[in-house]
Amino acid sequence: QVQLVESGGGLVQPGGSLTLSCVASGSSLSIQDMGWYRKVPGKLRELVASITNDGHTNYVDFVKGRFTISRDNAKDTVYLQMDNLKPEDTAVYHCIAEVPGSAGSRVRYWGQGTQVTVSS
Repeated sequence: QVQLVESGGGLVQPGGSLTLSCVASGSSLSIQDMGWYRKVPGKLRELVASITNDGHTNYVDFVKGRFTISRDNAKDTVYLQMDNLKPEDTAVYHCIAEVPGSAGSRVRYWGQGTQVTVSS
């Protein structure tokens, strides 16, 4: 079992910045990929960015050049630096972590989420 706790959300004006953090506990030594998803009411949950345990990153197009994902394996923490925020970035941001499952599968854990609101 892995527990994930996010922090760092809040209200920010358009063009502003926020840094989200997510700390893993439990069976954190077995974590492979980590990442961030976001959920807007009425829309499907969508991937924002992901990072492997050796630092390879992946971003969706709508955040490239604005968001940066990083992780500190010694602290079992993944970060999402969000710059030049736009109103359409308003969402609940959820942290995820994946650990090996049976027969080569992956088990994904989710955090409770942190609200990000971009508004003037």
